[in-house]
Amino acid sequence: MLNDFTADYIEGLACGDFAPRPKVSGRLASYDGLLMEAIGLSLPVGTVCAIGSGDGRVEAEVIGFRSGRTLLMNLGGPAALLPNAPVRPIGAPGEAEVGAALLGRVVDGAGKPIDGLGPIRGAGKWPLAGKLQNPLDRGRVLQPLDVGVRAINGLLTIGQGQRVGIMAGSGVGKSVLLGMIVRAAQADVVVVGLIGERSREVADFLETKVTGDARARSVVVAVPANHSPVLRIRGALRATAIAEAFRAEGKKVLLIMDSLTRVAHAGREIGLALGEPASARGYPPSAIAMLPSLIERAGTCVTSGGSITAIYTVLADGDDGNDPVVDSARSILDGHIVLNRQLAERGVYPAIDLGPSVSRVMTDIAEPAHIHAARVLRRHLATYEENRDLVLMGAYRPGADPEIDAAIAYHPAVMEYIRQDANQVISLDESVAELTGVFGDA
Repeated sequence: MLNDFTADYIEGLACGDFAPRPKVSGRLASYDGLLMEAIGLSLPVGTVCAIGSGDGRVEAEVIGFRSGRTLLMNLGGPAALLPNAPVRPIGAPGEAEVGAALLGRVVDGAGKPIDGLGPIRGAGKWPLAGKLQNPLDRGRVLQPLDVGVRAINGLLTIGQGQRVGIMAGSGVGKSVLLGMIVRAAQADVVVVGLIGERSREVADFLETKVTGDARARSVVVAVPANHSPVLRIRGALRATAIAEAFRAEGKKVLLIMDSLTRVAHAGREIGLALGEPASARGYPPSAIAMLPSLIERAGTCVTSGGSITAIYTVLADGDDGNDPVVDSARSILDGHIVLNRQLAERGVYPAIDLGPSVSRVMTDIAEPAHIHAARVLRRHLATYEENRDLVLMGAYRPGADPEIDAAIAYHPAVMEYIRQDANQVISLDESVAELTGVFGDA
């Protein structure tokens, strides 16, 4: 009887579809504080691994291979690891949590919530690297987007699905201008990627720029500068993946990324750690080549009818407009807004330098009268700047040149049009009406 019971019990425990699988594990062979080398396991790039055990356990991501060894990069801070520490895979490469469950939430580069509101439930999945889109499925930019900034609405009109860069040196007002746009932008969803910025700026951005109604329709991915370069890149990919998923639902998405340069800096750290040769001002080829694949994921989608309007800040190191990141971004983006330090020093905010700034889709989304008035203002401003020194020194005699006389007469109106208080919101219709009213007949 006992034998019968034992046989029945064992048979009940049997599972017909059970297939034993070996537990993959390797050993840590080298660690220099950032880059790790493991032996004894073969994993695809992007796999997240746990290294060590107990309180000393850290997470790292596979970034490459060298001489039969797997190269990993630390995702956390300093780790008290010992030689031959166990290395085990804990996560498959490349998926981001997406969907309405993320609205109003703040996550880090690994997708973990950091806002103290508990776990995120009911989220969908989307590839971190995105889904390759047929170029013919990318729609044209035909509808304007109201961003609440008079100078941009009137002179550098942004369209739904456009990719724009805000380019400037440090401390000229990029983040303040982004905050003005986030508060006023007419979009269904706002996805903000704060990549590589100061931790203080993350809290400040959340408390002053993404508040009220804007917070309820926003998703924030925050990866400060003291985080691992792998997490900074993952943060940029995650923010873009979240925006792509909302676009696939047919929504108008505004993607804000501050800043694209910090993403390139993270790519530079990883490339140099892998032994890539430094080429353009210390940037390895992979760091610059990463930017087009990230930027090209934004835009309109003919299939779903949704769009991602992307605004990237680009830090010009040393105010150099020919910096490799600035130059690469300028060649890919559909427009760029250049901020000028001299204008900021004269108290003109936002300090938009209209000369080198351009929106490449403005002629497709603006009315002829609007375009004419914008060109008139630009002409007056360019004439005044060319002759500014002569006028200030008193070397110019009024009446000598009608164009210079007109530029001097219109200059106060031009500067008044560009200036705007950080808390002020001026709609697209108001911006166009004011522009055509003053400069439409000139």
